[in-house]
Amino acid sequence: MKKVVTLALATVLGIVSYAQSKTWNVDQSHSKVNFSVSHLMISEVDGIFSTFKGNITSESNDFSNAKIYFEIDINSINTGNNKRDSHLKSEDFFSVKKYPKMIFKSTSFKKKKGNKYTLKGNLIMRGITKQVELEVKYGGTAVDSYGNTRAGFVIA
Repeated sequence: MKKVVTLALATVLGIVSYAQSKTWNVDQSHSKVNFSVSHLMISEVDGIFSTFKGNITSESNDFSNAKIYFEIDINSINTGNNKRDSHLKSEDFFSVKKYPKMIFKSTSFKKKKGNKYTLKGNLIMRGITKQVELEVKYGGTAVDSYGNTRAGFVIA
């Protein structure tokens, strides 16, 4: 029986696991990594990263103290505007040729109350590591029609 988790940077991620290993792998077909950025403080620009992978390793059913690894292919950025996307991939922003990946490695995943968690970790972008803290909502776990166990998360 497979297990699957769905997470959201604002990201919604799907993760697949095997019961013995307690490792859940991101199910890209049931997940998304999207973002919204203020532009000139007067409008918002939305976009997605379409290529990513990751996993969660957990010893507990409620995912407390889980270890999370997530990797985004920066070249897969899409804001709906090819010129803007090319600029974002350039040296001015992400510098995709030198730094093609954005990586997140958790340092803690703590349950706050109910289905709310706090996720802390190191975000690596353009070769620079920054500590970040993210709010997580656990949507629950369910078995799909194929017998796979799926779990869902939204990360903001």
